[in-house]
Amino acid sequence: MYPRMPAEWAEHDACLMAWPTRPALWGPAFEAAKQEYAAVARAIAAFEPVLMIAAPGLAEEARAACGTGTGTGVIEVIEVIELPIDDSWLRDSGPLFAHDEHGARVGIDFRFNAWGEKHHPWTADDKLASLLLDRLGTPRVHSSMILEGGAVTVDGEGTLITTEQCLLHPNRNPRMSRAEIEDELGRRLGIEKVIWLPYGGLEDTETDGHVDGVAAYVGPAKVVVSLPEDPAHPDHARMRANLAVLEASTDARGRALEVVPVPQTTYAEVEGTRVEVGYLNFYLANGGCVVPVGGTPQDDAALAVLAAALPGRTVVGVPTPVLAYGGGGIHCITQQLPKEARA
Repeated sequence: MYPRMPAEWAEHDACLMAWPTRPALWGPAFEAAKQEYAAVARAIAAFEPVLMIAAPGLAEEARAACGTGTGTGVIEVIEVIELPIDDSWLRDSGPLFAHDEHGARVGIDFRFNAWGEKHHPWTADDKLASLLLDRLGTPRVHSSMILEGGAVTVDGEGTLITTEQCLLHPNRNPRMSRAEIEDELGRRLGIEKVIWLPYGGLEDTETDGHVDGVAAYVGPAKVVVSLPEDPAHPDHARMRANLAVLEASTDARGRALEVVPVPQTTYAEVEGTRVEVGYLNFYLANGGCVVPVGGTPQDDAALAVLAAALPGRTVVGVPTPVLAYGGGGIHCITQQLPKEARA
C-alpha cells in the first residue's frame, strides 16, 4: 500500500526544524527557548544536516544562535531558510514524508488547527507544509484530515501506534469515525494496522495526549513505552493500561511486540511552573538518538535504558526543560526528511 511512511530509524537526508517565533507562548522564557532549540540543532547536526525554518526576518538570528554545529567535525551542517510560520513545533505543523511505489519521496500535507484551536493564529502553519514541499521540490499529497506528526509513530511496515486520547478528540476530526481515520491513515501513510493506546500523558493538555510522549517505535516490532515507577505519578496506572494493550497486540506482519519499559521520569521548574521532561520525546538521527533530559539524577538511568534499546546508536542527552514548559520536547520540534529509496 503506497505511499508508505518509513520508520524514523530509516536513513535521513536531513532533520527539519523551525525557529521559535511566538513570544506569547514562552513569556519570560522566550530567549531560553531559542537557546534550547539551538542546542538541539547542534546536537542533531553531529549526525545529519539540519534545515531550520525561520520566520521572515529571523534567519540571521537563528544562524547566529545555531552556529555551525557541535564542533566535533562530524557533520556540522545547519542551514536556515525563511518561510512564514506562526509557531515552531514542526513535527506537528510540517509535512509527513512517505515513499511512493517507486521509492520516491512524497510529502503528505495534513491539515493543522493548532492542537484543537489552542493558539491563534495558525493560518501560516496550516499552509507551511505546502510551501516547504515546494521549496524542497517534493511532490505533495493533500489530506483534509487534521493530524499532527507527534500523534503517530510507525514501523515503516504498515503498523501505526497512536492514542485514543488525541486522535479521537472532538477538537480534531469530529465528523470522522475511528474506522474513517484508520482508512485515511491507510491511504496517505500506507498503514495496514493501527494500534490504539487508550492514553497519552494526563498532564499533556497542550497536545491532548500525543503518542510521542508515551511510546515510540525503535525497531521492527520493538517499542519503548513510558512506565513510571512512582505510584504517585499521574500516569502510573494509565501507562500500565497502555502496556497491556501493547503486550496483547501484534503488528501488521503478525509479530508480537517487544516492549521496553522506561521507568524513569523527571521534573524541572521553569518560570515557577513544574514541568515534566519526557525522555520518550527523542529524535532518532542517523546513527544517533537525541534525548530530552532535565539535568537530574534520573537522566543517566533513562539514557542507559534507551541506549540498551538502541544498539549501534550514540545516545545524547540535551537539557530541554524550557521545551517542556512550552508543551513538548525534542521530537516535537523536529521532523525527519527520509532519503529517497529508489533502487
